[in-house]
Amino acid sequence: MINHIGILTSGGDAPGMNTALYAVVKTAQQFNIKVTGIRKGFEGLINNDLISLDLETLQSTMHLGGTILKTARCDAFKTVQGRQSAINTINKNGIDALIIIGGDGSFKGAMWLMQLSDIQCIGIPGTIDNDLAGTDYTLGFDTAVNTSMQCIDKIRDTAESHNRVFVIEVMGRDSGYIAAYSGLTSGADAILIPESKNDILRLLAKIKSYHSEHAFIVVVAEGDETGTEIVCNKIKSVNPLIDVRLTKLGHLQRGGNPTANDRMLAIGLGSLSVHALVENKTGVMAGIINNKYCLTKFESIFKKHEITEEVEELLSMFSS
Repeated sequence: MINHIGILTSGGDAPGMNTALYAVVKTAQQFNIKVTGIRKGFEGLINNDLISLDLETLQSTMHLGGTILKTARCDAFKTVQGRQSAINTINKNGIDALIIIGGDGSFKGAMWLMQLSDIQCIGIPGTIDNDLAGTDYTLGFDTAVNTSMQCIDKIRDTAESHNRVFVIEVMGRDSGYIAAYSGLTSGADAILIPESKNDILRLLAKIKSYHSEHAFIVVVAEGDETGTEIVCNKIKSVNPLIDVRLTKLGHLQRGGNPTANDRMLAIGLGSLSVHALVENKTGVMAGIINNKYCLTKFESIFKKHEITEEVEELLSMFSS
């Protein structure tokens, strides 16, 4: 019987986290379940940093990016003493279950807690990188792609004015999803992602004869093995006459109000998480696959979310 849920956001922030908080509290209310917020991720669990969550307040902040609960990476939680302090907080406050919004590191933390206690844990994938198996999309991915696309569109304006080649680095850690989606939707001339080993060769073959009156846009995932500085140097080596500029979009991709897609995803996954706990589920992550909500065991979500064959074909077609 679940009477009290603790909820936290952990790891990197992602647009849609606040929407998920609202969805969890709204759904829990239907079952007369209390929901308590845990500030600063697992650090708050260690330090007993808890706050009450008001539905009306959450409703007025669900459109905001970031996380009102704050988030932090917590080295202390990696120790046995730190995890025991977290369990003491859980027991002291009568928390029956945890909903953890974050990425793979956050869910590994949930597994550690489950090994040491009987606490039920459900995960909600909150990361702009879209790099978790068990879901087609993670919270924040769609917003990050739209932000990146809009920035690339703006850079194209100045690139067209000066006939420049722009190399633009986007985030994504070891995943090429943000680069692939933002590059394709902004009409990039070349897109380099970690999953492809031939994209740099296609780029150099294409740029070698570039003497156009138009801009040339290269989008590079931050996890690509070549690296943006090396890409710029290689471009200059095969075509010394062109003007190459490098822009790293950085953390602005994490900010901003979540898109409608991210809000809908957060509402669906937040509601699913509460229902899963009511049904006595634990050790699973809520996700969406083929437009259907689903639950996947934590052990299975650490496999990398691979770029689909369809997206690979589009990359090959549009950036060659």
